[in-house]
Amino acid sequence: MKSTTVRRMALSIAVAAALTAVAACGSPDSSSGSGKGDKAAGKSTPHMSPIAALRSAERSTDKAESARVRSTTTMGSLMSMTADGALTWGDGVTGTLTITYTGGTMADTMRRTGSTSMEARYLPDAYYARMGDAFARQAGGKHWIKYAYDDLADLGGNSGAYLKDQMQNTTPNQSVKLLLASGDVKKAGEETISGEHTTHYSGTVNVADLAGENSNLDASQLADLKKQLSQAGVSTETVDIWVNDKDLLVKKVEKADMAAGAMTQTAYFSDYGTKVPVEEPPASDTEDFKALLKKQGTTPGGTGTS
Repeated sequence: MKSTTVRRMALSIAVAAALTAVAACGSPDSSSGSGKGDKAAGKSTPHMSPIAALRSAERSTDKAESARVRSTTTMGSLMSMTADGALTWGDGVTGTLTITYTGGTMADTMRRTGSTSMEARYLPDAYYARMGDAFARQAGGKHWIKYAYDDLADLGGNSGAYLKDQMQNTTPNQSVKLLLASGDVKKAGEETISGEHTTHYSGTVNVADLAGENSNLDASQLADLKKQLSQAGVSTETVDIWVNDKDLLVKKVEKADMAAGAMTQTAYFSDYGTKVPVEEPPASDTEDFKALLKKQGTTPGGTGTS
């Protein structure tokens, strides 16, 4: 691989792995319908307004602080991928996900590293991506790349700052906040998801129409949400969530047209409160992303050389 190829792979994987955690935890099967094994449920639930129910779900999901996650994401022609693992969000997003790229340009990029799957470890100040042997041979023999969030913020433009902010502040109840901000949230029925009785809520968020009087968020929350959506290039997003009888998020689906293309994200959550041990990879087998770019003739935010 040429130096420019190594650099582009590192940059692409930086963004994709970050987006995977954001998708799994807050903002990514692949439709808003019921997934395999989902079916209509006949169990009745106490009468509660959608807004009150969502506020309870937001609090309960945030308080749980950890869960197992499996998700599927499609984003235009850029990528389609699956992720499976466990994350905790008590103090920023930490945990481990196995990410498999199943299509798009990212899958083509990963094939050149010798594998379309990689392990991503998320720690409070950085995340680590384990690359294939082919990549390691071109990057000093080290398999892990460390992406410090401060370095991501220096990648240039709004995208780097957006990724840093999302990685450090996003939690699964972000999708619940989206519905609270939509102004038109409705109860869409009751279903059994992954063996659990759930209530389905649905709504559409129009970024241009977000306003305090139409939202159930305070002014600060609303301003932050609008900024995040605008930075991602989202103008309209549909959100569907399924909440169990313990007021915990079981499934969520988000669809939007983004600057990168049409996006669909689906995530399933289980085993809330599970322990999520995560260790920093060995320093002897880790290359710092910023140092790698310098070796390849560029720096974050710079144009670099061939």
